Amino acid sequence: MSAPATTVPAAVPTDERLPLLLSLNAGYVDTLGFIALHGLFSAHVTGNFVTIGYALGNGASGAWTKLAALPMFCLGVFLARLYGQTRRDAGKPAFMRLLTAKTLLLCVAAALALALGPFAPGDSWGLFATGMTLVLAMSIQNAVHRVHLGAAPPSTLMTGTTTQIMLDLADAARGQADEAARRRMGRMGRAVLAFAIGCGAAALLHVSIGLWAFAL
Repeated sequence: MSAPATTVPAAVPTDERLPLLLSLNAGYVDTLGFIALHGLFSAHVTGNFVTIGYALGNGASGAWTKLAALPMFCLGVFLARLYGQTRRDAGKPAFMRLLTAKTLLLCVAAALALALGPFAPGDSWGLFATGMTLVLAMSIQNAVHRVHLGAAPPSTLMTGTTTQIMLDLADAARGQADEAARRRMGRMGRAVLAFAIGCGAAALLHVSIGLWAFAL
């Protein structure tokens, strides 16, 4: 008797433009959130530890929102993982559904920013709601990238990527970089450039059109 047929989840897109788009998005969202939400990092949690320390050390307001970003980020990754595993166990793909959820959360954050902003420094509920929605959205991107796009350079954290580029450049200067290292430099360099373009675009648009930059 032949084995029953199983449903194979759809393959994750291999188009290299997708990780670049995610890097562009991360730079844009992180910079715009940092400017409009008074120092809140939404795409990664490391920076929020620094700004929490600054707020506490200088008696500045806004520490609670930044403090809440860590458990919210963890919750988003946790839920994305559970959902992805549940879909996988059922023989169904999760990749595009998770990216869709992230996109919808970004839309909600944009609506909140436009409806409740501009935000004064501090822990207002409008700033908190907008910030936590952004953090939740970007936590999903981090989880999706780690699970489904692990071969691509990280889209939200550029420190390790930049370090690897410099290591490969040093090897290349000594004539010790192989073809794999040169390809890696190219891919990582494009990721850093996309992230930087996103950062610059967010800053310029915020100066030009204020919170309407969230609509993009």
